Amino acid sequence: MTTLRAVAGLLLAALVLAGCATTGKDAVAQGGDFQFVAPGGKTTITYDPPSTRGALPQLSGESLLHPGRTIGIGDYAGKVLVINIWGSWCGPCRAEAPDLQFVLDQTKTAGVDVMGIDVRDDRAAAGDFIRDRGLTYDSIFDPPGRVLTALSGYPRNTVPSTIVLDKQHRVAAVYLEPIRVSDLIPAVQRLAAEPAP
Repeated sequence: MTTLRAVAGLLLAALVLAGCATTGKDAVAQGGDFQFVAPGGKTTITYDPPSTRGALPQLSGESLLHPGRTIGIGDYAGKVLVINIWGSWCGPCRAEAPDLQFVLDQTKTAGVDVMGIDVRDDRAAAGDFIRDRGLTYDSIFDPPGRVLTALSGYPRNTVPSTIVLDKQHRVAAVYLEPIRVSDLIPAVQRLAAEPAP
């Protein structure tokens, strides 16, 4: 019986892995633009050397902190930018947000910034989320998730997730899980130390 269970478990694992692999190898740069392809089960994907990095479209939308004002990637020219997709309804986001603020506080002078994209949320709940955690970084308020549709192939149901852009706003890393300060700070410091474009 144990052998039968082991064989069944191996077959199930092979099917799951095959299903993930059928859509591609990794998120890739195609023609200089970033296009996300299923990462074969990876939750952290990095792009090195820099020549393998693809550029994101100019994501922008209404500011959560300043209603009526538009914010976007273009507001962070020349900076390493951490883009975090979150929602006030998301348990892991509650734990992750103070860590993102800590990363910002520790690396801002090196040319690193953070911008959120708040999805499937209520403005009042999102505002309370920011105030309760003392967050200073702004977010695009995107309840229907329209901003994320510009990210070709990106898994919009993966919340939280984080995309790290280099100074040229090419995708240097993708985290399809809550970030860890011990991983993110060295990554953004390394990107900040890269030569300016």
